[in-house]
Amino acid sequence: MADHILSEKSGGVLTLTLNRPEKKNALTRAMYQSLADGIDGAEHDPETRCVLIQAEGDAFTAGNDLADFAAVNRGETAESTRPRSNPLLVALAHARTPIVAAVNGRAVGIGTTMLLHCDLVFVADDAVLTTPFVNLALVPEAASSLTLPARIGHARAFAMFVLGEPVDAAKAVAWGLANASCPKEELRARARSAAEAIASRPASAVALTKALMRDPAALAARMEIEGRYFAEQLKSPEAKEAFAAFAEKRAPDFSKLARSGDTTKH
Repeated sequence: MADHILSEKSGGVLTLTLNRPEKKNALTRAMYQSLADGIDGAEHDPETRCVLIQAEGDAFTAGNDLADFAAVNRGETAESTRPRSNPLLVALAHARTPIVAAVNGRAVGIGTTMLLHCDLVFVADDAVLTTPFVNLALVPEAASSLTLPARIGHARAFAMFVLGEPVDAAKAVAWGLANASCPKEELRARARSAAEAIASRPASAVALTKALMRDPAALAARMEIEGRYFAEQLKSPEAKEAFAAFAEKRAPDFSKLARSGDTTKH
């Protein structure tokens, strides 16, 4: 089986490269675990002062592999693999090592929400960020229901989540989702330079500064709540229709599906 997450360390920077370009770097459970292992490992490696996440191919990531979601909806996947137990989400919530992202092409779903946990984000001029959770009858994850409105405001976040409105590179910078955009051929060098600059700073001061800017307990708590809703929706009739429509390349029809029960129970 091919190594879908490449790992390389030099100059105080751990580079994690998504390497499934033939599938637009759609994330499998094994890839989530590898990314989590890299981020968690950096916490205990004094030689690693920054993590850089990048991708091979023409897309950052198409998000979660929908085959995994469809399998959960059909009851073919064990309960322990529910999205709320995704190891990458836990790693992002508790990360103390700075994380830099280099985003090229499409960043779908968690491809965008993970960026809200990164400390610096650079986008290629062809980047497009989308969070089409509701289109798949799902809900936001990675604490993005908390972090995205805080970053860009409720109205913009709602449009991204519910209408699936895309955000291009220029808008991502203007809205504060990214630090800068650049030609795609310059992206890796730009992000690498920033990661090395972080690695050159006093490590304790950097770690403490990041810690002061984040609330891991609040992030983890929101991820837990999101995870409950996500797991329920993943098994819902709405999701069944969404996945079937995707597979059949047609528009979904949710008009005859009733809304589920009390949304305040969690």
